[in-house]
Amino acid sequence: MEIKILFDSEGIDEEFSIGWGLSVLIDGHILFDTGERGDYLLTNLIKMNIDMEKIDAIVISHNHWDHTGGLWEILKRRKGIKVHALPNFGREFKEKVKDLEGLLIEKEDFSEIATNIFVTGEISGTYNERYMPEQALVVKTEKGITVITGCAHPGIVKILEKVKAKFSKEHFYLVLGGFHLKDHDKRLTEIMVSRFKDMHCEKVGPTHCTGKGAEAVFKKIYKENCISVKVGQTISI
Repeated sequence: MEIKILFDSEGIDEEFSIGWGLSVLIDGHILFDTGERGDYLLTNLIKMNIDMEKIDAIVISHNHWDHTGGLWEILKRRKGIKVHALPNFGREFKEKVKDLEGLLIEKEDFSEIATNIFVTGEISGTYNERYMPEQALVVKTEKGITVITGCAHPGIVKILEKVKAKFSKEHFYLVLGGFHLKDHDKRLTEIMVSRFKDMHCEKVGPTHCTGKGAEAVFKKIYKENCISVKVGQTISI
């Protein structure tokens, strides 16, 4: 199975649109988050020769502009596409999805949305001292479990613990996405990375809100098993 990086803050070359946010494509048909702007996402889809008609579901990790920004342009072009959201997303988000004729799906619990592809359901977190519900995407392959996170506002370890409770006999092959460690000092980040090691995470792909300092700590400890995430990449899982 493959993950294609559609949007992030760096690209493999200057042809790609980059910015703040994240978007990845799983197995050619499930879009996880949509970055900050629709025109940026559409540009990158074209440059990566991705057929939008094959995308049959969109998973939104949490209701922040840098993860929902490209959603509306996709919905304008793909009526009736499934949008996996959370019950505690805002009314404005839900109404806009419905107005654009998206098929809104709200699940609280861990569930399988395609063969061996799952959403965690709602995990409680906070942002600026306010409640922030978030979900992660989970993919099961022969290599192990891959977890993809948007910003990990609930805490990346908390997310991994929830996934591990569902797949107790599987090991983590790859954990990729925003880990929200940009405001952590080096010592706290080192403790967090040690938790990844304790949980036997084979590879990591820290990006977006993880922060450059934290990314450097992951790189130092994981070495060649730390993936540098860039738009235009295809990662085999």
